[in-house]
Amino acid sequence: MSEIKKVAVIGGGTMGNGIVHVFAMNGYEVHLIETKKEFAERALNTIDKNLSRMVNKEKISENDKAATLDRIQTFLDVNEGVSDVDLVVEAVPEVFDLKKKIFEAVDESAPDHAILASNTSSISITKLAAVTGRPERFIGMHFFNPVPVMKLVEVINGLETSEEVTKTIMEISKKLNKVPVPANDFPGFVSNRVLMPMINEAIFCVHEGVAEPEHVDEVMKLGMAHPMGPLRLADFIGLDVCLDILNVLYEGFKDPKYRPAPLLVKMVDAGKLGDKTDEGFFKYD
Repeated sequence: MSEIKKVAVIGGGTMGNGIVHVFAMNGYEVHLIETKKEFAERALNTIDKNLSRMVNKEKISENDKAATLDRIQTFLDVNEGVSDVDLVVEAVPEVFDLKKKIFEAVDESAPDHAILASNTSSISITKLAAVTGRPERFIGMHFFNPVPVMKLVEVINGLETSEEVTKTIMEISKKLNKVPVPANDFPGFVSNRVLMPMINEAIFCVHEGVAEPEHVDEVMKLGMAHPMGPLRLADFIGLDVCLDILNVLYEGFKDPKYRPAPLLVKMVDAGKLGDKTDEGFFKYD
């Protein structure tokens, strides 16, 4: 089984900074790769704040926090950032062409033994692996937001992913205090294939005047014991991300049941994306 000591995480956004956080906190050296210095600094500030919250809750000590931050190095060049690592985790937006470009560069510069992983929530692992020369060392490692809190990692096998690589990623997920659950490579995997049609149907309920957003969410929270209603969850995920995933499902299965609700498309067009823009199905301060 491959030994993982040094990890590169490409992208320091909502998911990326959380992935950096959990690797660094569990003893791994981490290269955080971003496109601009200010993006890298913003990611580090978020990690710092989240670690401080853990110190305040007495989950970790000040020394643990300092040691975690010391394990993180930032890079603005992908080729340099991946040149000496054992595992690369890509965490950029759900756009195939963007991921393709990144993995072509990573494949060229990362050591031959390095495992390449994508945090994609819906794009085909097999299709991404095919842009590299190492499809047997390519895998999906789908974390959930907020990464430091959520236990699940969906481990997605592409068509050619080797058993050794799957075992390695299952083991490393456990070392991060996560629960890895294996799945095979189909659009949306398990999580979003089940979740997104529910969110989409909740949006159709609002669109068709069945109920107001707060009432749809109340029914699901009280009747189905969901901790968060589907529309609040959609705002938290990002309505643009929900739309991207539904489009992947729709194109992947060619099944009308995955057709994005027109209201979702309209809201994304209007720039009302949820928490990140302070307005989606609900308004936020």
